[in-house]
Amino acid sequence: MKVFFRRIHLYLGLAAGLVITISCLTGSLLVFEKELTEAFNHDRYYVQPAAQRLPLDEIAAMVKQQVPGAGVSRIQVFADPSRTLAVSLDEKKKGGKKEVKGAAPAQNKVAGNKDVKAAEKNAPPKKEKGGRTAFVNPYTGKVVELYSYQQTFYYKIFSLHRWLLAGDTGKMITGISTLIFVFILITGIVLWWPKTRNILKQRIKVKWDRGWKRLNHDLHIVLGFYAAIFLFVSAFTGLTIGSEWFSKGLYAALGTSPKPTEAPVSVPDPVITHKTISFETALAQVKQQVPDAQYYSLMAPKDTAAAFMVTLLPAGTLHEGATTSYYLDQFSGKVLKSQTFGEKNLGQQIRSSVKPLHTGAIFGKTSKVFALIIALLGVTFPTTGTILWINRTMKKKKGPKAKSRITATAVAA
Repeated sequence: MKVFFRRIHLYLGLAAGLVITISCLTGSLLVFEKELTEAFNHDRYYVQPAAQRLPLDEIAAMVKQQVPGAGVSRIQVFADPSRTLAVSLDEKKKGGKKEVKGAAPAQNKVAGNKDVKAAEKNAPPKKEKGGRTAFVNPYTGKVVELYSYQQTFYYKIFSLHRWLLAGDTGKMITGISTLIFVFILITGIVLWWPKTRNILKQRIKVKWDRGWKRLNHDLHIVLGFYAAIFLFVSAFTGLTIGSEWFSKGLYAALGTSPKPTEAPVSVPDPVITHKTISFETALAQVKQQVPDAQYYSLMAPKDTAAAFMVTLLPAGTLHEGATTSYYLDQFSGKVLKSQTFGEKNLGQQIRSSVKPLHTGAIFGKTSKVFALIIALLGVTFPTTGTILWINRTMKKKKGPKAKSRITATAVAA
């Protein structure tokens, strides 16, 4: 039986090894993306605190003046007084359509330009696109920097990690390779499982003084065992994030839904003027409920029926996905509904926790360091496994030759 599993393990490893290596390597680079980005772009995220922060609506108006044609769809306010505000922009062309950077001119599409078609084929999946963010000094209203994640180095790493810089085709290849990786890990545990206690002792320690072949063997088998369960979690959560069919199957099997509950509707009061409440009013209303959140993210209503939505991350929460949402009537400011992480159903809680699990942020910086080590180990296993296979193949080829030489010597004697 182990011969069968060894062949499956080998063939799957050879088939998906390169993609697995790329995924683990790029994953390791993304673990501390937030910390490194803030460290190398300190002036984007931090300013010198002043006596008083400007009202959010005054800041929104100043941003519109500094970025002509842009609207403000969301403002994120941090508890740290030295942090800039993150203002999400809603940018439109003169014709009223949203501007998409990098879009091909219409005449090229009509002409059937091959380069344009190839670019569209390899473009990132539509769900991953986003607009620009204005980082604003909350004390002066000045736009410190206009930021587009799609223009950054880390977006290239992220694109390589998620779809190999090859659009939907790359996304499919990554998904299949990740699924193969799950089976590789399972078969690896089956192959590792020892029959006796003596064999168990040999498979839980790396022997550093037995030559490079033995060291390669131990690096693959011993370290592979220790990392397997964590790599399995990473691969499983990666499939949940990146593969729609897998995600739907998971939630269907659990009998739950990850979809957010339906947002309440704002009801205009015939006596009161139908005017949407300000960002500052919405922030003050929610701060009465939760005064010490790590951040407040305020999203303006998109139409006259929508609620004013405020998402916050309470202090001392387990992970970054454990947010609380408030829905306010956009006319009166009344709290229509609130939902903490604990009040979400199983599917919603899983969906909020999958990304922190995948990135290693689930328990803060400590778990991130651990995730980095596991990802770097994942980079090595396809290589050590291939070397292990080559060594075994060469040994089998040398075996019959050595045996024939011994027999010839005996006959001559």
